Amino acid sequence: MEMASSPRTVEEIYKDFCARRAGVVRALTNDVDEFYGLCDPDKENLCLYGHPNESWEVTLPAEEVPPELPEPALGINFARDGMNRKDWLSLVAVHTDSWLLSVAFYLGARLNRNERKRLFSLINDQPTVFEVVTERKPIKDKPSVDSSSKSRGSTKRSNDGQVKSNPKLADESFDDEEDEHSETLCGSCGGNYNADEFWIGCDICERWFHGKCVKITPAKAENIKQYKCPSCSMKRGRQ
Repeated sequence: MEMASSPRTVEEIYKDFCARRAGVVRALTNDVDEFYGLCDPDKENLCLYGHPNESWEVTLPAEEVPPELPEPALGINFARDGMNRKDWLSLVAVHTDSWLLSVAFYLGARLNRNERKRLFSLINDQPTVFEVVTERKPIKDKPSVDSSSKSRGSTKRSNDGQVKSNPKLADESFDDEEDEHSETLCGSCGGNYNADEFWIGCDICERWFHGKCVKITPAKAENIKQYKCPSCSMKRGRQ
């Protein structure tokens, strides 16, 4: 409705998501009495909108077809007096979570696979509107046995011969590691990062590879001063 220019990068879309989320969370918590009063069942189909300036609004749905953005749940006001207040607010919260996700991924339709994964990971770190309204604490996944050694076996040689860790796989918090690992793909087979496998990074193109895919063992890597992947080696050979 109010979008003059749609966000395009992961960061812009996430910022838009957070602002809209802040608005609807305030409507369902701090401003709940005002929100409740605006949702008169005798009025027409009403929707709860969160805006990029962190404001919220209860109003009729957009008239244009198709709408500029996905629309929130229609007619939230009709069930207000037929349900327990807390249950009704919880229902609105669930529908609002769905709307926030639909807007974010509508704006992110042109993102690539890894960018979409990163966007969802950022969003998933936030408590849902439903969790905030019902005061439920999100349950964190239990770290796996190898979570403390995610960067083990992932090494790269600098020009001075020193071993350095993959910057994407080390010196990050556990949550950041999980996000980064999920985005690290083998430049040869396209497979995802696995903590139990040896990886090596190319010093030329900076892509990462399973050791087995490029036939490099940990022992062999110790004697490589500057590693060039097969693709970069071929390019240098043709020059």
